[in-house]
Amino acid sequence: MQQIQLLKTGQPDQVCACIEVQDPGPPSEGQVVVAIEAAAINPADLLIMEGRYPGPTELPAAIGIEGAGVVLEIGGGVTGLTPGDKVISLGRSNWSEKVRLDAGQVVKVPNEIDIRHAAMLKANPPSAMLMLRDYVDMEPGDWVIQNAANSAVGRHVIRLARDRGLRSIGVVRRETLVAELKAIGADVVVVGEDRLAERVRAEAGIEARIRLAIDAIGGKSCENLADCLSDGGTLVNYGFLSGEPCSITPHQLIIHGLSLHGFWLVGFMREASRGEIEALYGEMAELFMNGTLDVPIEASYGLADISEALAHAMRQERSGKILLSP
Repeated sequence: MQQIQLLKTGQPDQVCACIEVQDPGPPSEGQVVVAIEAAAINPADLLIMEGRYPGPTELPAAIGIEGAGVVLEIGGGVTGLTPGDKVISLGRSNWSEKVRLDAGQVVKVPNEIDIRHAAMLKANPPSAMLMLRDYVDMEPGDWVIQNAANSAVGRHVIRLARDRGLRSIGVVRRETLVAELKAIGADVVVVGEDRLAERVRAEAGIEARIRLAIDAIGGKSCENLADCLSDGGTLVNYGFLSGEPCSITPHQLIIHGLSLHGFWLVGFMREASRGEIEALYGEMAELFMNGTLDVPIEASYGLADISEALAHAMRQERSGKILLSP
């Protein structure tokens, strides 16, 4: 069967290969075998390939943070799953035709969900939900500001905020994204970070309660978002895009009473109970099925075309997700 392996670290489209490997074989006690039908390429996957994000410690290694498919076989002692069930994989080697996993590493999702949506369910929607939910007790009418607002996480934040009666501000790099993000619910979209706080307040209003900022970039971008927050506001960083440390000034921390937190979904998953994990993904699946959440898909590639797929995923000016279809 085909499997994508990371051979070394470097430029993503040059360090991965589609390899023929042995079939995983039948499941052992407590295991399942899943046929992966769709998998998303995320920024974290690219950062792993570049050696800038936690990943495999020994190479070559199978990779792929997200994957969704259908249960083919179940081993002894497995309950709550049957062949034919649609599931997402919580493992991190999902760019493969099949995976064999402990039953606890899969989460059953409704058979009605589009498999492409299921393939984008694991990482970005819960990250957006948890960052909106767990750091600030937001009330209807409060504002959240975020950079990388056209990313998958950013789009989910916009949609979830609108659904909760919150107002959102998106910071982007291209003018062409303004109308698109406003169409899905963003109240304010600004292009570039020059004089960011001044321009944000000009549109949102001096009295707007901007209580939460969500940062995907780090570096100076983190400080620029902090400038936009109301006194006592909270800044949550979840991304490594700049490769630079988060910048926040003593004036922002001391005089304005801001706080800075880091978010990693893996940390939540380690601490959450099985019931909490299943409930979270059940809620995310329902939001996709009822149309609250959606992510545009720009292209889908087979595993054999992994270099082309990764080169496409690396483009700055994309309008949607890149998927793999094993």
